[in-house]
Amino acid sequence: MALLDQRALPLEDRWLECRNWHEVAEAIRNMTVRGAPAIGIAAAYGLVLAKEDFEAAAEGLAASRPTAVNLFHAINQMVNAHAAGRDLEQEAVSIEAKEAEMSARIGAFGADLVPQNATILTICNTGSLATAGIGTALGIIRTAYGQGKVKHVYACETRPRLQGLRLTAYELMKDGIPFSVIPDSAAASLFQRGAVDFVVAGADRIAANGDTANKIGTCMLAMLAHQMGVPMIIAAPSSTFDTSLATGAEIPIEEREESEITTIEGQRIAPLGCPVWNPAFDVTPGELLHAIVTERGVHRPPFNWGDH
Repeated sequence: MALLDQRALPLEDRWLECRNWHEVAEAIRNMTVRGAPAIGIAAAYGLVLAKEDFEAAAEGLAASRPTAVNLFHAINQMVNAHAAGRDLEQEAVSIEAKEAEMSARIGAFGADLVPQNATILTICNTGSLATAGIGTALGIIRTAYGQGKVKHVYACETRPRLQGLRLTAYELMKDGIPFSVIPDSAAASLFQRGAVDFVVAGADRIAANGDTANKIGTCMLAMLAHQMGVPMIIAAPSSTFDTSLATGAEIPIEEREESEITTIEGQRIAPLGCPVWNPAFDVTPGELLHAIVTERGVHRPPFNWGDH
């Protein structure tokens, strides 16, 4: 199983060969592969590599990252397939194909919400690198651009791992979509200038009331958009919903190592012993959102996913 090492992008197209589920789990942990749908797909193929230790593999892969619920949905589907005696490789291929189809549908539904001549703000990376198809939030941008509706895209750099600067910029440049990367801290100034018409982001887990866990900084954008009267939508496949959680307060938030903050490309930039808090995600209250777009359509507040 080969994974494109997203840590090396955009400077190098480097592929990592995974020979067993342990290596897949480590690739998920260290963010060789990232993006909620892509994590689930990788875990599914990781279970294809598991032999006599299938149960241990399922548990180990589930422990690799705690927030993205797509991981657990994919593992549960593979566990059920294993119990039923179905071909695991075919099951993993089916999971990947379904994710690609869902991305296309999300793109189509979401593009209908994008105004003409729109300047769009987004965060993190939600494109082909994070999914199996055109992407979720970036899939909406791509679809709307193809319809002639997108004037410009602003991509937050997305500290501390710079997925916006490294990965979203990489994808937008390949597509020829006009864009600029901004420091995360410049978002408020951009809104003040009236330069944002539409905000779209992805999700790693969504509670039943629409509270959404996504890359750290998303809640900040939602608050700014709400204050400035700019529509903000979340784009995610329905597998991202966790209806067992009533609100976002119950979503486990991954805290990552301090080195992501204190070093850049291995070079230490902080004083030795500098204390760090490094949450990978924040939770955006559902009431701040204009809509949540899934492959099933556009859902508007007040959200109660148990009714869908």
